[in-house]
Amino acid sequence: MRSTVGWQVADSSSTLRRTPLERRDLRPDDLAVRVDYCGVCHTDVHAVGARSGEGDRPLVPGHEFTGVVTATGHAVTRCAVGDPVAVGNIVDSCGECAMCRAGQENFCHTFPTLTYGGTDRHDGSTTLGGYSREYVVRDRFAHPLPAGLDPAAAAPLLCAGITVWEPLHALGAGPGTRVAVAGLGGLGHLAVKLAVALGAETSVISRSPDKAGDAHRLGAHGLVVSSDPEQMADARDRFDIVIDTISAPHDLGPYLRLVAMDGTLSHLGHLGPVTVETLDLLVGRKKLSSAGSGGRPATAAMLDFCARHGITADVEVLPSAQVNEALDRLRRNDVRYRLVLDLSDLDLPESGVRTG
Repeated sequence: MRSTVGWQVADSSSTLRRTPLERRDLRPDDLAVRVDYCGVCHTDVHAVGARSGEGDRPLVPGHEFTGVVTATGHAVTRCAVGDPVAVGNIVDSCGECAMCRAGQENFCHTFPTLTYGGTDRHDGSTTLGGYSREYVVRDRFAHPLPAGLDPAAAAPLLCAGITVWEPLHALGAGPGTRVAVAGLGGLGHLAVKLAVALGAETSVISRSPDKAGDAHRLGAHGLVVSSDPEQMADARDRFDIVIDTISAPHDLGPYLRLVAMDGTLSHLGHLGPVTVETLDLLVGRKKLSSAGSGGRPATAAMLDFCARHGITADVEVLPSAQVNEALDRLRRNDVRYRLVLDLSDLDLPESGVRTG
C-alpha cells in the first residue's frame, strides 16, 4: 500500500480532520498523482452532511482535481512521470456496456466508479477523494491537462465545467442560437463562459439585478431578472436553450415559458423530484432534459476547447487546512464562484499546517 495524508470525515460531527490515508499499490494501468488543487463542490457538502448514515464507511471528499503524475504502472503508455493531469468525478466503469462503448462512461449501466464514496471494481474498497496529497487512478480516467490552463482554476472544469459542457454541446449551442443560464454560481458562471465561447447569444437569468455587472463581465449579452414579472413576460419564448443551474428546489414553469418553440430546458442544478405542467411543454413543443458529468471523449474535448479559448473557473484558492471553512462558506453561498483547495500544505508537519 502507498501512504499519504488527506482530510477525512472522522465522526458524526461532519468535521474533516487531517488523517493518514492508504492508497492501493499501482496496478499495471494505474497512475499515482500528486494532487495539487482540488475544487470544492456542492456534492462534497451533501456527502459530508449525509455522513451520519454511512456507518463506518470512510469519507474523503473531492472529485475535481489537478496534479502531476509521480509514478506509473508498467502498462501505462498515455502518461509519464511529471505530466500534469486532471481527474474528475469518475475513475472507472465497466467498459463493456452500450454507454461505455459510446464514450459515455458517466452513464455506465453498472454505474461508474465514483472518485469518492464509490466501490473499487477490483478489491471492493471504498474510493477516497481528492482532498488528499496523492490519488491512485486508472490511467484512462486521468486527462492530460492542456498547457496554458492554470491548474488551480482548471480543477473545477472536471466537474462543474463538464456538467454544463455536455448539454450545451449536445443541444447545439453556437452561432445563431440563443442561450440563457439560470443561476450564476459555480455551474452557471462556467455555462455562461462556454456558451459565449461557442458563439451563442447568451443571457443570464437571476433573481437580482445586482448580477448584471458580473453577467456582462463573463460575456453575457443581457440579464433577465426572474423576480420582475414584466421582464419575464418580455422574455417569453425567447431562448433556444435554457441551462438551469439553480441548486434549490424551484418551479420549472417560469423557465419553460422562456424556452422558444422546439427549444429545451436543461435542468442541472437541483437533482430532486420536480413537477411539470404538461401544458408548459405542450405549448411550443418544448423539451425538458438533464445531464450529469461527462464521458472521457467529451471531457477531453471540453478541456481542449477551454485551452483554445482561455476558459477556466473564477476561483478563490485556500490552503487545504481551511477545508471546513470552505465547506461552511459553500453552505452559506458565500462563494464567487468556486473555492479550490491548495493541497501543498499537506507536505508540512501537522503542527505547521495553517488553519486560518
